[in-house]
Amino acid sequence: PALIAVETADPFAAALEAVTGIAKYASIVLIKNADPGAVLPLLTARQDIYTDPQKPVQVEPKIYEIGQVTKKSPVLITTNFSITYFTVAQEIEASRVPAYLIACDCEGMSVLTAWAAEKFTPEKIAATMAHSGIAGNVDHRELIIPGYVAMLSAKVEDLSGYSVVVGPREASGLPSFLRARYR
Repeated sequence: PALIAVETADPFAAALEAVTGIAKYASIVLIKNADPGAVLPLLTARQDIYTDPQKPVQVEPKIYEIGQVTKKSPVLITTNFSITYFTVAQEIEASRVPAYLIACDCEGMSVLTAWAAEKFTPEKIAATMAHSGIAGNVDHRELIIPGYVAMLSAKVEDLSGYSVVVGPREASGLPSFLRARYR
């Protein structure tokens, strides 16, 4: 169908009818309720259906400030795979330690996948650090890398000039790691 008009007054039934229309590839879905709480599930459904499974979902490769960062805030690096980025960012927030998180452009691959595909290499990390401008944001030269790529630490130090701290292997270990080290 090109157009679906949802006439149902009940917001839950309207959302269900609208999602059904989206799933059947309706080009336009008209709904009476413009409440953001009712529209968000529709947008999520649309995004899920129309996302190419062959193309990884990525975040923009850049510096992200989490919390009220200062010149002394720790600097962490990860890949730009959206699930990895959002998991790490959430754990940093949970630690309540303000930090900079740099998403390195690894074509949307997770840390281990990017490392295995030679997309998350010491050269790539050092280049990301140099081009990100993080040196102007902090007064230290310390970088926290994911624990699963600890073997990259010496070469990252040589190429970037940053002292490398190997973080926990799993993102779930970040809150206690950050609190113990930076509070």
